[in-house]
Amino acid sequence: MAPSSHDAELAAILDAIGPRLRALRHERGLTLEALAARTGISVSTLSRLESVLRRPTLDLLIPIAREHRVALDRLVAAPATGDPRVHLEPLRHGRESVVVPLTRYPGRLQVFKQVLAPREPRLQTHDGREWLYVLAGDLRLILGERDLLLRPGEAAEFDTREPHWFGPAGAEPVEILHLYGPRGDQVVVRTD
Repeated sequence: MAPSSHDAELAAILDAIGPRLRALRHERGLTLEALAARTGISVSTLSRLESVLRRPTLDLLIPIAREHRVALDRLVAAPATGDPRVHLEPLRHGRESVVVPLTRYPGRLQVFKQVLAPREPRLQTHDGREWLYVLAGDLRLILGERDLLLRPGEAAEFDTREPHWFGPAGAEPVEILHLYGPRGDQVVVRTD
């Protein structure tokens, strides 16, 4: 019996995982030994996965995805579902604040659209860099001793190890784009 087109498509998807795993490991600068130590998967198994000599299973792919901090679908590259829309899931914080994650890869640059309701300033610090762009309303940004006002179309970028807080400048909510780089990634602005 000849393989169906569905079987051929599945085989092609599975065969593409190995080279994708190798490329991701190289991109991260890891040896097979280092990845094995971090995931608990043997060097031999990792090598066979990358060489397409072993079929990938969820119990092998999940620890690898977790170590590389990528979504499982990045490793698998599943076929498109036919629906090109991105289905964003807004998260509510308090009564009026809403956060819409625009990216899905933890540990890498993350992008959010936020509507922030008025609240009391509370300075915080953590590793990384943040970039804020005001879409609507006025944003109050406190950076250490500086108290700044940003209006629509204005942006700010800062090291999050400096004590900071941001929110509406007045009684009305503010709408912003918020980029956060947990490893201190900086935004690169190109003008050409």
